[in-house]
Amino acid sequence: MDSTKPKKVIMIGAGIMSSTFGSFLKNIEPDWNIKLFERLDQPGIESSNEKNNAGTGHAALCELNYTVEQKDGSIDIEKAKEINEQFEVSKQLWSYLVKNKEIQNPQEFIRPLPHISFVQGGDNVNFLRKRYELLSPLPMFEGMEYSEDLSELEKWIPLMTEGRTSDESVAASKIDSGTDVNFGELTRKLMKNISEHDNAEVHYNHEVLDFEKRKDNKWGVKVRNLENDQVEYHVADYIFIGAGGNAIPLLQKTKIPESRHLGGFPISGAFLVCNNPEVVDRHNAKVYGKEPPNTPPMTVPHLDRRYIQGDKSLLFGPFAAIGPKFLKNGSNLDLFRSINPSNVLTMLSSGIKNLPLVKYSIQQVMMDKEDRMKELRKFVPEAKDEDWDLLVAGKRVQVIKDTEEYGKGFIQFGTEVVHSKDNSVMALLGESPGASTSVSVALEVIEKNFPQYKEKWEPKIKEMIPSYGHSLIEDSALLKEIRKETSQGLDLE
Repeated sequence: MDSTKPKKVIMIGAGIMSSTFGSFLKNIEPDWNIKLFERLDQPGIESSNEKNNAGTGHAALCELNYTVEQKDGSIDIEKAKEINEQFEVSKQLWSYLVKNKEIQNPQEFIRPLPHISFVQGGDNVNFLRKRYELLSPLPMFEGMEYSEDLSELEKWIPLMTEGRTSDESVAASKIDSGTDVNFGELTRKLMKNISEHDNAEVHYNHEVLDFEKRKDNKWGVKVRNLENDQVEYHVADYIFIGAGGNAIPLLQKTKIPESRHLGGFPISGAFLVCNNPEVVDRHNAKVYGKEPPNTPPMTVPHLDRRYIQGDKSLLFGPFAAIGPKFLKNGSNLDLFRSINPSNVLTMLSSGIKNLPLVKYSIQQVMMDKEDRMKELRKFVPEAKDEDWDLLVAGKRVQVIKDTEEYGKGFIQFGTEVVHSKDNSVMALLGESPGASTSVSVALEVIEKNFPQYKEKWEPKIKEMIPSYGHSLIEDSALLKEIRKETSQGLDLE
């Protein structure tokens, strides 16, 4: 593929992933033509939406599933360091875009908010103490505090300590440099920025139907305009699929070999939401607990203070459910349509291997409000039924694939980047901590799929991401400098 001529890129899905990748393209290759197609009538309606997205600033400051206790009792903290670094990378891009007036008013999508880990029971208290002893000396986790003293915890989380007695075994760690991120608002700002680019077209109410690899190695893309039911045909050098849960079915339609032996397990989310101002004002933190034994990472309970379009609320959950839709606005046939001869054994193997996950999801479906309130009261002992309502959140589609290490039907927790051998097709699959690490994921896409542009693009990428090419894990002086700059740029001080 001639690297000297401007290229045509078709992007599918107007969520945080597409808007992040598009923001990079707009800056590093302003002459390239971008066409973005979104099936719905606005950006960020599905998983990126603030009411559908539980990932409100994952930085591994409080999420205990990123520091896993090993069989020998040791704690692996490498994932926490990696996630923390990736979130710092995300803040660099957002700060750059604010500084260059590509997006405005950062306080509308990011605010300071303490991050707290909270555990109950002797074993969990020992785990959290060990975690604190490992993380707190690291510059990345500077300022982390720890306490098992209920009177101290009353100052941190008064809503959660009310009704507890001093003979309960509880502990918490706190770090004040956390944030609350509204990824729906951020997505809308990023998409507005892309739509104002001279060489970009953003089309809502347009559904991508099919793909065809042409003899000239370009891609033909069949699209239906849902407003007039007309079918359109577009041509592109590159296809970027950032369509959330629908990414797997779209990837399968490309028929690239990399789309084989891939499947998806859709999980719905639900939260209890509190809009009682008196209750909300008593909790000003993002608090994560420990997942129940023998349950997957997405079961970690958390109580988050949220700022959504000017309104303050609390969210508690998540409560999982299973259903065949890949998108909240999808079809009940999504799961069945995604099964084909290449992945049927993959899917069956996954079902057999993950019976505990299926059983857990069914149990969650059967819960009524009182069952959910019992779970909430483990966090907020004196929670009142009338203050809390159920909010059905978005869909998460866990990637199911065959691997050498785990065999057929392995469920991948996290974000998966799939691309064709010739790098002309890129797809982002999976979920948490996707939104918070979306900038690092976009950089991975750029590095893997556009190696011929590395020398040309690197100076601009370093301008946008000053730490690019350096380790914030190893270079504490650079980390301190970067944090100071992004805090100023994003009005976090």
